[in-house]
Amino acid sequence: MAAGAPRIFVSHLSGIACFDPNGDQVGRVRDVVVMLRVGHRPPRVLGLVVELSTRRLIFLPMTRVTGIDSGQVITTGVLNVRRFEQRPTERLVFGELLDRRVTLTETGEEVTVLDLSVRQLPARRDWEVERVFVRKGRTSRAGGFRRARGETLTVEWSAVTGFTLEEQEQGAETLLATFEQLRPADLANVLHHLSPKRRAEVAAALDDDRLADVLEELPEDDQIEILGKLKKERAADVLEAMDPDDAADLLSELPEEEKERLLSLMQPSDAADVRRLMAYEERTAGGLMTTEPIVLRPDATVADALARIRNPDLSPALAAQIYVCRAPDETPTGKYLGTVHFQRLLRDPPYTLVSSILDDDLQTLDPDAALPVVAGFFATYDMVAAPVVDEAGSLLGAVTVDDVLDHMLPDDWRETEFHLGEGAVGDGS
Repeated sequence: MAAGAPRIFVSHLSGIACFDPNGDQVGRVRDVVVMLRVGHRPPRVLGLVVELSTRRLIFLPMTRVTGIDSGQVITTGVLNVRRFEQRPTERLVFGELLDRRVTLTETGEEVTVLDLSVRQLPARRDWEVERVFVRKGRTSRAGGFRRARGETLTVEWSAVTGFTLEEQEQGAETLLATFEQLRPADLANVLHHLSPKRRAEVAAALDDDRLADVLEELPEDDQIEILGKLKKERAADVLEAMDPDDAADLLSELPEEEKERLLSLMQPSDAADVRRLMAYEERTAGGLMTTEPIVLRPDATVADALARIRNPDLSPALAAQIYVCRAPDETPTGKYLGTVHFQRLLRDPPYTLVSSILDDDLQTLDPDAALPVVAGFFATYDMVAAPVVDEAGSLLGAVTVDDVLDHMLPDDWRETEFHLGEGAVGDGS
């Protein structure tokens, strides 16, 4: 469903079919997973519980839902078929929130929750609960049938109480919700200074994508500690959600037996990317690069390129440029032809072919280039990302400036005063 589309009542999602982009049915929706938040903020919709033809229940993140329309859910086709396990901060709408007794804030009257509506936030892929459909009075049973009486009405989420974390006194969940608006780097700093027990509780309550983002910002010791306290299947899911270069760095620090076990639990394509990166020395372009830059073929247009860089999951550095290559367009690609910079995309008509606006004079990095050489490249060309190309001319990936800085700063840079301490950037000191 596109941003700005009408609200969807979750009761209409029950039992509807889920399809991949080719039109093949992958399962049916059995529940909706939300995360409650502190105060009167509407819950965030995390994803759907989908039942496969094998009767297995799996979790489908909303980030992998491309459309909800005409009684069907369309997915990206990328599914994790591990069995769904509910986490501490998660609530099942059908299983836990519907038929619940809550209170209207304005009148203090108790009502029964019959349905919830959800909506996609403008210009984002996040979804949240919008309104609550309730019935006044109580629901009674007579002759084995449920008999409902009373007026029904739809109210804003903030118009009812009885859902919030404070009211349920959920320890680690309340702490987590309090920090929900923090950037991953800032939440990582908070986690770093928690006790190991509290750190494990909060990490267990985070969803996979959020935990992956936070792990990428934590010191190595904290990464290993947190990963070691997760169930192996969950640890593999989190590693899949991490950038391949960060996952490779983390796995490289683990004992060989544990590393191989986690790799065997990961999706084959994700594991292959990580294994490829682990073949390079850590402080080289190959060891620093991500294998998932934006790659387009020469017959793509400026409009195609702009659509790709609008992806909110891309870092600003990766979104700054497009790499144009011949097929295949997944790394390692066919012949690398050149780079198109974001600013150039803004200056040309949407129908312009990217092959006609290439920067093909820009030097590329060899995968074995040492860290000082990589840093010199960024300083010389004022770049925020750089292509890594092998001897055959194939694009292997891209190095971003944040990874270069992370490897050049001292190991204890997170403990220094410029990181969320006195004299921090932006506090006027």
